[in-house]
Amino acid sequence: MTEPAFLVLTALVDEPRHGYGIVQEVERLSEGRVRLRIGTLYGVLDRLAADALVERDREEVWQGRLRRYYRLTDEGARALEEEAVRLADNARRAVELLRLRQAGGLA
Repeated sequence: MTEPAFLVLTALVDEPRHGYGIVQEVERLSEGRVRLRIGTLYGVLDRLAADALVERDREEVWQGRLRRYYRLTDEGARALEEEAVRLADNARRAVELLRLRQAGGLA
């Protein structure tokens, strides 16, 4: 799973969001490190929807423009959890190896 896909799924955990709302939440979650462009976002959303990890929630017109909201599916929540566990395990292992190296346990 790509980092943008991971962050988009994470942005949808608590509530459905429209495109710009997802962009803002991803920026907040990543502490400004990741700034999704709209074209990138909709490419990610299309792939996630094709994999049934997100789905359209509703549409509304706001200031004359259509806002399409997306929500996380149960399958998306499972995939996000699996990826979060995998990333945490990898990070934990990297930290362990770095500590061994610092302690002189690795050549």
